[in-house]
Amino acid sequence: MKPALDARVSLALELTIFFWASAFAGIRVALESYSPGHVALLRFLVASVALVIYAVVRRMRLPELRDLPAVVLSGFLAFTVYHVALNYGEITVSAGSASLLVSTAPIFTALFAAAFLGERVGPLGWAGMGISFLGAALISLGEGGGFSLDPGALLVLLAAISSAAYFVVSKPYLQKYTALEFTTYAIWAGTILTLVFLAELPAEIAAAPVRTTLTTIYLGLFPTAVAYIAYAYVLSRMPASRTASFLYLVPAVALLVAWVWLGEVPPALSLIGGAIALAGVLLVNRYARRR
Repeated sequence: MKPALDARVSLALELTIFFWASAFAGIRVALESYSPGHVALLRFLVASVALVIYAVVRRMRLPELRDLPAVVLSGFLAFTVYHVALNYGEITVSAGSASLLVSTAPIFTALFAAAFLGERVGPLGWAGMGISFLGAALISLGEGGGFSLDPGALLVLLAAISSAAYFVVSKPYLQKYTALEFTTYAIWAGTILTLVFLAELPAEIAAAPVRTTLTTIYLGLFPTAVAYIAYAYVLSRMPASRTASFLYLVPAVALLVAWVWLGEVPPALSLIGGAIALAGVLLVNRYARRR
């Protein structure tokens, strides 16, 4: 690979990690004035408009009619369910802890892939999954303020599960469409499905401070549109397994961003749980590389 190309791939990775990590703190800010559903809808509307412009300029092809059910399901899982559940969860769960819980998505991906795609998971892989489940449970307990589960943490966990299901549903179609194309289709579908929150959105925009509205616009332009385009660029030039391994840096960066932006320090139990969960994910990734 040429040095110039390496530099572009590195920059795209850095942008992806930073923007996706910053989204957790940005959601907390947006929730100060917007309901969880309206944060998701406004974010998707901004991203969809940006991607429509990009699609027109690049003359992106549209999906075939027979693939629309998969596109709609992918948009529902990856954007409607994932983001609405995450937004509701972050009402009570700190930004850093939410990022740690979402980082368990690769574990659920492996489970779904074994069940629906016939991918084999050996003893080392299952051990890693068990460790990550333990870590996720500790994060939930920490957010509950002791030995009680925080419902918000369970919603964030639902977001991770939904994201994992999206990866499995979309995998066959990534052989037919580029990562950017299919992701764009899914964002558009997710936006349409989130229009159920449209009725009260204009009133919330009118009442919201400029700061929270600009933060929500930021979520749409950068953690959604730009980051997904950057990630698709990396995917087109690196093996998927190697690319995914870099995303384990997101929780660490999210904790730092939440500390600087919001002054949030997650509970000690959540930090311990996060370290355990990430250790399990890395163990699974190590097994996957051996496979």
